[in-house]
Amino acid sequence: MFRKKPLENEALVIKPCNSIHMFFMFFPIDVIFINDEQRIIKSVSHLKPWRIVWPVKGATAAIELPVGTVQEYDLAHGEYLFL
Repeated sequence: MFRKKPLENEALVIKPCNSIHMFFMFFPIDVIFINDEQRIIKSVSHLKPWRIVWPVKGATAAIELPVGTVQEYDLAHGEYLFL
Protein backbone atom coordinates (compact mmCIF):
# COMPACT_ATOMS: atom_id res chain seq x y z
CA MET A 1 0.00 0.00 0.00
CA PHE A 2 1.02 3.58 -0.67
CA ARG A 3 3.70 2.42 -3.09
CA LYS A 4 4.00 4.94 -5.93
CA LYS A 5 5.69 2.80 -8.61
CA PRO A 6 4.30 -0.44 -10.07
CA LEU A 7 5.86 -3.80 -9.34
CA GLU A 8 8.65 -4.80 -11.71
CA ASN A 9 10.40 -8.18 -11.74
CA GLU A 10 9.13 -8.97 -8.26
CA ALA A 11 6.25 -10.54 -6.41
CA LEU A 12 4.77 -10.32 -2.95
CA VAL A 13 3.66 -13.56 -1.29
CA ILE A 14 1.11 -13.04 1.48
CA LYS A 15 0.52 -16.07 3.67
CA PRO A 16 -1.88 -16.83 5.21
CA CYS A 17 -4.26 -14.98 2.92
CA ASN A 18 -7.48 -15.77 1.07
CA SER A 19 -8.59 -12.27 0.00
CA ILE A 20 -7.08 -8.87 -0.74
CA HIS A 21 -8.10 -5.27 -1.13
CA MET A 22 -6.57 -2.58 -3.28
CA PHE A 23 -7.25 0.36 -0.98
CA PHE A 24 -4.50 3.00 -1.15
CA MET A 25 -2.91 1.35 -4.17
CA PHE A 26 -1.98 3.58 -7.11
CA PHE A 27 -1.59 1.03 -9.94
CA PRO A 28 -3.16 -2.28 -11.05
CA ILE A 29 -1.62 -5.68 -10.31
CA ASP A 30 -2.22 -9.34 -11.10
CA VAL A 31 -2.99 -11.70 -8.23
CA ILE A 32 -3.04 -15.47 -7.96
CA PHE A 33 -4.42 -17.42 -5.04
CA ILE A 34 -2.96 -20.82 -4.18
CA ASN A 35 -3.89 -23.62 -1.82
CA ASP A 36 -1.70 -25.70 0.52
CA GLU A 37 -0.56 -27.84 -2.41
CA GLN A 38 0.64 -24.67 -4.20
CA ARG A 39 -1.99 -25.18 -6.89
CA ILE A 40 -3.52 -22.07 -8.46
CA ILE A 41 -7.19 -21.89 -7.50
CA LYS A 42 -7.94 -18.36 -8.72
CA SER A 43 -6.19 -15.68 -10.77
CA VAL A 44 -7.18 -12.06 -11.20
CA SER A 45 -5.66 -10.01 -14.01
CA HIS A 46 -5.39 -6.23 -14.01
CA LEU A 47 -6.91 -5.74 -10.56
CA LYS A 48 -7.46 -2.00 -10.30
CA PRO A 49 -6.98 0.25 -7.27
CA TRP A 50 -9.85 0.49 -4.81
CA ARG A 51 -11.19 -2.98 -5.65
CA ILE A 52 -11.69 -6.03 -3.43
CA VAL A 53 -11.21 -9.73 -4.07
CA TRP A 54 -13.55 -11.44 -1.64
CA PRO A 55 -12.40 -14.58 0.21
CA VAL A 56 -11.40 -17.42 -2.10
CA LYS A 57 -12.48 -20.80 -0.76
CA GLY A 58 -9.46 -23.02 -0.15
CA ALA A 59 -6.86 -20.30 -0.68
CA THR A 60 -4.00 -20.19 1.80
CA ALA A 61 -1.81 -17.59 0.08
CA ALA A 62 -2.05 -14.70 -2.36
CA ILE A 63 0.76 -13.75 -4.70
CA GLU A 64 0.74 -10.18 -5.99
CA LEU A 65 2.47 -9.83 -9.35
CA PRO A 66 3.23 -7.11 -11.89
CA VAL A 67 0.27 -6.40 -14.14
CA GLY A 68 0.32 -8.65 -17.21
CA THR A 69 2.14 -11.55 -15.54
CA VAL A 70 -0.86 -13.90 -15.52
CA GLN A 71 -1.32 -13.47 -19.26
CA GLU A 72 2.40 -13.46 -20.11
CA TYR A 73 3.07 -16.77 -18.36
CA ASP A 74 -0.41 -18.20 -19.03
CA LEU A 75 -0.96 -18.92 -15.32
CA ALA A 76 -4.09 -21.03 -15.22
CA HIS A 77 -6.39 -22.57 -12.64
CA GLY A 78 -5.07 -25.93 -11.48
CA GLU A 79 -1.40 -25.39 -12.30
CA TYR A 80 1.24 -25.97 -9.64
CA LEU A 81 3.74 -23.34 -8.56
CA PHE A 82 7.11 -24.32 -7.19
CA LEU A 83 7.98 -21.72 -4.60
